[in-house]
Amino acid sequence: MKQGTALAVGIALGALAAGAAGYWLGGGAFRGDAAQTAAAPAGEAAGEERKILYYRNPMGLPDTSPVPKKDPMGMDYIPVFAGDESNEPAAAGQLSISAEKIQKLGVRTEPAQLRALDRSVSAAGRVEPDERRVYAISPKFEGYVERLHVNVTGQPVGKGQALFEVYSPELVSAQREYAVAAQGVEALKDADGQAQAGMRQLAEASLLRLRNWDVSEEQVKSLARSGETRRTLTFRSPVAGVITGKKALQGMRFMPGEELYQVADLSAVWVVADVFEQDIGQIAAGAPATVRIDAYPDKVFTGRVGYVYPTLNAATRTVPVRVELANPGLLLKPAMFARVELPVGGRNRVLTVPESAVIDSGTRRSVLVRLGEGRFEPREVKLGARGDSHVEILDGVKEGEEVVVAANFLIDAESNLKAAFGGFAAPEAKAGAGKPVGHRASGRIDTYDPRTGTASVEHGPVASLNWPAMTMEFKIANEGLLKGLQPGARIDFEFVERGPGEWVITALKPTQANPHAGH
Repeated sequence: MKQGTALAVGIALGALAAGAAGYWLGGGAFRGDAAQTAAAPAGEAAGEERKILYYRNPMGLPDTSPVPKKDPMGMDYIPVFAGDESNEPAAAGQLSISAEKIQKLGVRTEPAQLRALDRSVSAAGRVEPDERRVYAISPKFEGYVERLHVNVTGQPVGKGQALFEVYSPELVSAQREYAVAAQGVEALKDADGQAQAGMRQLAEASLLRLRNWDVSEEQVKSLARSGETRRTLTFRSPVAGVITGKKALQGMRFMPGEELYQVADLSAVWVVADVFEQDIGQIAAGAPATVRIDAYPDKVFTGRVGYVYPTLNAATRTVPVRVELANPGLLLKPAMFARVELPVGGRNRVLTVPESAVIDSGTRRSVLVRLGEGRFEPREVKLGARGDSHVEILDGVKEGEEVVVAANFLIDAESNLKAAFGGFAAPEAKAGAGKPVGHRASGRIDTYDPRTGTASVEHGPVASLNWPAMTMEFKIANEGLLKGLQPGARIDFEFVERGPGEWVITALKPTQANPHAGH
């Protein structure tokens, strides 16, 4: 019995010794396994434990470790499990956002694609008569208005319709000369050739004078037949249209060349659109155009660009563009306001992104490119032509890369995009690439709360962040940093941004000749 008891005790002591030896020989592995198990979420079954990939720096610095360890301030490195790679710190110039926050922000992405940009230029315009269809009625001799047949501006007239009658002593005299010459030609038909030729030249000169004064052929033939002169001459409309100007009054005297009537053919009109100078390079003669008039909201008029004027209005920075279109039913009235759409889409396919993807700060245009789950990279881009909903990308993004098209401004605010854009700085500013972005300042400790691990510090200007002097709260990475310091102590310190708006003091030292040091 005693031998059995001794044997059992010996086996137990041997097992204990072996376990202790194994612990001290492979302590690192044991401790690592224990840390892995402890880091796994509570309540998980042993067969469902997640695999730890590595441990990351607790301050968000780009430093990882395959085994558990502490940073220089005594803080434990944080385990990163399989499937949680998005929780690791982003590389320099990148943004890392949790999947939960992405869902809350409503982030949506679309790939950059090749497409033909559809775009139209909108411009305000006005209806004007076609200048080639406007006629002025101006007698070429002196006289008097004897009678008006059309005496209202705006009255429609037909081609050949009588407008007014005039009396002119010169016209009556010219008619008599022609009548006498025509009768002389008839009387000298049996005379010698020289006499006939002289009379014929006189008749032709009188006839040419009447024709130059716009006397119609019908009136000339009647005069030649009867030899009777007419006291008045009737002026008729040269075209079907509308009276747009009338200066003639019954009984008034007029001089040669004075405009008495103006007639416009409005069956076709112009719309002169004022196009801004940045769009004028895309407008060409012959391009289609659509015109809308407020008076007819259900109608769309179509025409073509007839001419792009070579002048620019310095006051409005616009260039007139003439659109020519038909005017059925004379619906378009001169001086009407018009809205003009000029399609200028290109035929070639170019690389584009939605217009909402571009963040324009005024000095830099950028997009957020999705690199993976929860990981984004801001990139500066060079823009080309703009469409109605997309914009051409000349440089900065490749075809197929996904860009953020919704909530990109929220990501900008949430993840301090300006700090990420530090990657765009000059080469000398990139000398420390790969290292955390730290900031230095000097100040005075106002208060310290050991329960929350925060300290209120009154600090001076911070040049690296363009901060003015102010008082703000900082997290203390390790309470040992404040050992021996009391409120009112002046310090030089370094700090980083661990999260959006969370500033952590990582190192500090009392300033020289600090009266509070060591108390």
